[in-house]
Amino acid sequence: MTATKTAEATAETFVHPALFYRGQEEYLDGTLPFIREGLKVGHPVAVAVPGPNLTLLKDSLGADATSVYFLDMTEAGRNPGRIIPRVLRAFADAHPQTHVRIIGEPIWPGRSNVEYPACVQHEALINPAFEGRDVTILCPYDAERLAEEVLTDAYATHPVIVSGGSERPSPSYAPGQVVAQYNQPLSAAPAAAEPQHFGIDELPYVRHFAIARAAELGLSGVRLDDLALAVAELTTNSVVHGGGSGSLRIWAEDSQLVCEVRDRGQLNDPLAGRRPATRDQRGGRGLLLVHTVADLVRVHTGPEGTAIRFYLGC
Repeated sequence: MTATKTAEATAETFVHPALFYRGQEEYLDGTLPFIREGLKVGHPVAVAVPGPNLTLLKDSLGADATSVYFLDMTEAGRNPGRIIPRVLRAFADAHPQTHVRIIGEPIWPGRSNVEYPACVQHEALINPAFEGRDVTILCPYDAERLAEEVLTDAYATHPVIVSGGSERPSPSYAPGQVVAQYNQPLSAAPAAAEPQHFGIDELPYVRHFAIARAAELGLSGVRLDDLALAVAELTTNSVVHGGGSGSLRIWAEDSQLVCEVRDRGQLNDPLAGRRPATRDQRGGRGLLLVHTVADLVRVHTGPEGTAIRFYLGC
């Protein structure tokens, strides 16, 4: 496979090709050689793809499957903002002395319109997150079933495109522009979700309010604990970094609970919350924790302030 040759030719650099496939045969033609050639030269290999493709690869690899680390991306990557720190970096950082190969498929048919902007930003942010690292991350795209705009965005987020067995540089690679393009204002919250304003003195109240309201809307057990943790982190960040105050809204949307925190701060680091915390790190863990517990996190930031909206399945 041409993408594998590229990875071998530049084994000391980060490589991030997109694989456009049409049907199972092209999927296997594009992924199996990548895996097997990595195993042959002793590279650690991880595969994080949706369940049906995960099963397909396991069955097709036969005995080689025992040497590969597998993750179901529909679970591990349900929240796209969790993929870099909890999937890609977690595997790469566990093998710092050798080249690492990863297949990551974060966008599949069935991703919702609400999820998609976070997915595209994730793909764009892989590039600065791994710049200079000894890693190859191959990202398959179902060219038959995904919308044309998804493939267009893949050209912008990947420096190399593999399609029909051939490889070529992307003519429109511009990951920074993609991050900015999808930094869009969030849709309006329902009118019934009245904002609860808070400063440092109101932090206990607004957190109790969020927990009580979430319970009324059907959240319980571990999910309610997740909400309490996320709300505590975001409201504290608003007080400490967002101008000393903020507002919180909470509502139900389909089968999910949605919570939004707004403040006057601005996030200047697009990778905030997407880097693994270092062992001796004191601050900067709040947004990372939110990404870890939530099913989806959407962010809009600008000179007027920042809105962070997270989703939890009820």
